[in-house]
Amino acid sequence: MKINTIKKLCCPFDKSDLTLTRISEDTEERILEGWLHCPQCKRIYPIVKGIPIMNPDAYREFEMEKPLFEKWQKQLEGKEVTNFRLME
Repeated sequence: MKINTIKKLCCPFDKSDLTLTRISEDTEERILEGWLHCPQCKRIYPIVKGIPIMNPDAYREFEMEKPLFEKWQKQLEGKEVTNFRLME
């Protein structure tokens, strides 16, 4: 996903701007892995293989996303993901 595209996205729940955390990108600076975070509602949206997962909570499966959050433990800096929200 290109940075310019990410800048156009907002939280589907409260329309707030999202912050980006990059995990990996390719040589053309496309984001391959990372997450988007809404500071308003605290929801976290993973980016997997360049695609952001921004489905409503009811259509997401935490158990499928949990391995990503465990893998990103260092980048989460001690925060935890609970009910698709990034908590202190």
